[in-house]
Amino acid sequence: MVEFKSRVNNKIGLHLRAAGEFVKLAAKFSSKITVIKNARSANGKSILGLASLAVGRGSTIIIQIEGEDEVEARRAIEELINDNFYEE
Repeated sequence: MVEFKSRVNNKIGLHLRAAGEFVKLAAKFSSKITVIKNARSANGKSILGLASLAVGRGSTIIIQIEGEDEVEARRAIEELINDNFYEE
């Protein structure tokens, strides 16, 4: 399992469009992907789950990835977040 922290810096956080981009990317991997904010967690492949975390701009999230392609998934997800979910 790999785990990393990331700060969400796009203008309005992990709203539905950004969550959709996350889910679309996460679905490409067989690994289990979990997103954690504070004490709440959500399946990284569920748009409603991610939206329910209410991740706003500047929030820090923890992402846990477990599976055979976890390293590749981590690289791709970090790139997506660092690219502000392709919004800016």
